[in-house]
Amino acid sequence: MYLRHFALREFPFSITPDSAFFYPHESAQAALNTLLVALRSGEGFLKIVGEVGCGKTVLCRQLLKILQDECVTAYIPNPDMGPDDLLLALLHELGVAVPAGQSRRALMQLLANCLFCHAQQGQRVVVCIDEAQAVPLDTIESLRLLSNLETEKQKLLQLVLLGQPELDAKLARPEIRQLLQRITFSEYLGPMAAPHVGPYLSHRLAVAAASDATDLEVFEASAAQLLASLTRGVPRLINVLAHKCLMLAYGENTHRVTPAHVRLAALDTPGLRHTAGKPASRWRWPSAWVWRKGAP
Repeated sequence: MYLRHFALREFPFSITPDSAFFYPHESAQAALNTLLVALRSGEGFLKIVGEVGCGKTVLCRQLLKILQDECVTAYIPNPDMGPDDLLLALLHELGVAVPAGQSRRALMQLLANCLFCHAQQGQRVVVCIDEAQAVPLDTIESLRLLSNLETEKQKLLQLVLLGQPELDAKLARPEIRQLLQRITFSEYLGPMAAPHVGPYLSHRLAVAAASDATDLEVFEASAAQLLASLTRGVPRLINVLAHKCLMLAYGENTHRVTPAHVRLAALDTPGLRHTAGKPASRWRWPSAWVWRKGAP
């Protein structure tokens, strides 16, 4: 596709979470700082809430990347499971062999033994649970019980919950108020401010660049401003539009993305069409792209 055209070694605007592309805009850096300070202080329960597409998973992976040399980490990406399955997933992440047919009590004991072993070696254990709004209520109670694993000096397990705003609504339910009381630090991860969108685009192009000679000013300033307006600063939407803009520019054999490209891309992007305005021509794949699409 357009990689050689723009001198790139990989696609810069993939929506697959990749910590290599983490961009520390104001909200993301504030959330990361809160997590690092709280975890390094020994806090047991932490929470990050953010809207869809604002980069919670990328933030989580960046956090785990930073902590990998400091502590033992585990990552649960899909927590929509019962209490026993969550324990099994956690034990698996921590490398604990589990004999078949174990009771919940036995699983808890295996986990406690594992955590005590790490504590004796001076290692903290941090578990990140992504998409935490999907955790069933009975499993949330199990998380509260996990927070009871501690010595006289420290928590044996530090838990980070990352989820959509529905997580706050779930934690506000009276039957699980005990867990809410144990969350010592929380942060909101929001969209990036409009002035950050241009630097964000250049940052991702730099990470994906094939060499130092790669042009990082592909997006005209006015195109970046329009991207910011149409996406309201949501990183996932920015990536979707930016990828389509590069395809359009490639099809026209140009190395600059203009507002016209952004408008055409927006017309083909659900949720943005009503704000894109009416362009001079409807969205279509340029004929140049069609016959060049087999090129590297």
